[in-house]
Amino acid sequence: MAILPTISTFFIFLSAVLVAVGWRFIVTDRPKAHKKTMVAAAISALFFFIIYMSRTIFTGNTSFGGPEELKIYYTIFLIFHIFLATTGAIFGVVTLYLAFKRKITKHRKIGPITAIIWFGSAVTGIAVYFLLYVLFDGGQTTSLIKAILGT
Repeated sequence: MAILPTISTFFIFLSAVLVAVGWRFIVTDRPKAHKKTMVAAAISALFFFIIYMSRTIFTGNTSFGGPEELKIYYTIFLIFHIFLATTGAIFGVVTLYLAFKRKITKHRKIGPITAIIWFGSAVTGIAVYFLLYVLFDGGQTTSLIKAILGT
């Protein structure tokens, strides 16, 4: 299913765009539009995660297929992306929880931090996609650990 990485990357891009739009809505005092947009962003991120995990479980992950001299830089970049994505997901769940529990003071404090982390995660995720599928031919499809460590 060669199209799955493209579809999952689209959903992560869409989630980042929706977070930006949702942020704009709250800044311009449109809380109902903010809530709807942020829920849509979370659903888009969830679609990404479901597609990504399904592909990982059933197919595996694609290792870096670019030049050997770039492999270490790609690996460091990938680890940074994984850290951002994991942190962003945790912050996202906490931020949504605070919003739905109407703990707005805490939500307002953590929301901008969450959004910035999410933007970083989305940008680096899209860059990983380009490095694996656009700029270079993908390497072997293998388990997550093997793809990260390059073994």
